[in-house]
Amino acid sequence: MVSSIAISASFLIIFSTLFSPSSATIPRRLAVVQTPATVLTYHKGAVLHGNITINLLWYGKFTPSQKLVIVDFINSLNNNAPLKRSVASWWQTTSSYKGGLRSIHVGKQISDEKYSIGKSLKDSDLISLASKSKGPGVISVVLTSADVNVAGFCMSRCGVHGSTRVNKGHNFAYAWVGNSATQCPGECAWPFAQQMFGPQTPPLVAPNGDVGVAGMIINLATVLAGTVTNPYDGGYFQGPASAPLEAVTACTGIYGSGAFPGYPGTVLTDKKTKVSYNAQGVNQRKFLLPAMWDPKTSTCKTLV
Repeated sequence: MVSSIAISASFLIIFSTLFSPSSATIPRRLAVVQTPATVLTYHKGAVLHGNITINLLWYGKFTPSQKLVIVDFINSLNNNAPLKRSVASWWQTTSSYKGGLRSIHVGKQISDEKYSIGKSLKDSDLISLASKSKGPGVISVVLTSADVNVAGFCMSRCGVHGSTRVNKGHNFAYAWVGNSATQCPGECAWPFAQQMFGPQTPPLVAPNGDVGVAGMIINLATVLAGTVTNPYDGGYFQGPASAPLEAVTACTGIYGSGAFPGYPGTVLTDKKTKVSYNAQGVNQRKFLLPAMWDPKTSTCKTLV
């Protein structure tokens, strides 16, 4: 059995009935009325905790600098540097969920630059690729390059996390995130690209000058938070298990205080480079991370 969670980086505004309750996407119809506070319920299932290894499978062509940015982001999750707004302080919100603070580090990395199963992938292909780096205490993450098409990519999702059974019923958790730079940056790399629908506000300047990778960081942050807090459909979520709101998807489109549909909220701007960010990481990296739902306050917690 495969359980997956679809995500979208952008906070789209569609004042119509495009949202289907059976869809795995986040709700897209936004009402201009005040909605009840989001509450993620713990469904008494397993969560991931303790020391967690992230194994990466790079599918397609990534430059060394692109790989380094993503690896630096993952390494930043455990960075104990005394920074007021850091990637690590963002990740510390997971300590409020059952299981406490998770320790994350990069493990094995596999590169598949020859597109071993082609440039058009379906869900079963993602699971097959992820299984190459599975193991105890591991989240197998598949990252696809900008020229790879994945079923549902851009149309209904920017990344996914799920689980499948192997070895006499043992579950292994996996995730996938794609580079949307040439396919749908307005959908999966907002607010670093103009969104496909709604207000056409000027995009923010992406860290490292790479819109595709900046979007991948947002979506990778989302699926990692969702994986550790709801790996097997019995953890923290709201709504149906087939299309839940989770730790970050419950706060879609929020990056700073004062956010509203089409506006990411107040973020920081580097005076020299004009890059927009809200968190700092290792090697002086800057990242823009989405808000995460905080069980202590039942609110979407931002760094700015």
